[in-house]
Amino acid sequence: MQQKTIETKITIYRFEELSEEYKKLINTAKEQTENSYAPYSNFHVGAAVLLENGEIVAGSNQENAAYPSGLCAERVAAFYANSRFPNVAVKALAIAAFTNGHFLAQPVTPCGACRQVLLETENRFKKDIPVLLYGTENVYLIEKVKDLLPLSFDSFG
Repeated sequence: MQQKTIETKITIYRFEELSEEYKKLINTAKEQTENSYAPYSNFHVGAAVLLENGEIVAGSNQENAAYPSGLCAERVAAFYANSRFPNVAVKALAIAAFTNGHFLAQPVTPCGACRQVLLETENRFKKDIPVLLYGTENVYLIEKVKDLLPLSFDSFG
């Protein structure tokens, strides 16, 4: 029998400790929660993608009565970035969530489908994508998407 240990390094910051670039990215994600369409869950998520060319592309979750026909904020932002700038790598991603009149105290993490899409983006450009998960008490920084999905599905190529 063999065992394999998989570890994920998460660096925990207070918002004030972050670089100005990361603060701006998180603030964009927070602003995007206002564009969320979440009448069923009342869980508003915003995501912001910083591209290598300096552009920030953002998205919000979009629900639908025909669940699961909606789409998460992370995939909206990633797909929108790819449609506008198909040859530009992602430099970083930020995610924020708002519900019941408040941003969450602790960060929310992407769902499995979003992790897979983000990992494909990371693999496509052969460049790690730092992920910032915003909470009012803590901001988690994960150095690369692969750390969110260590046993991932890939193209087998």
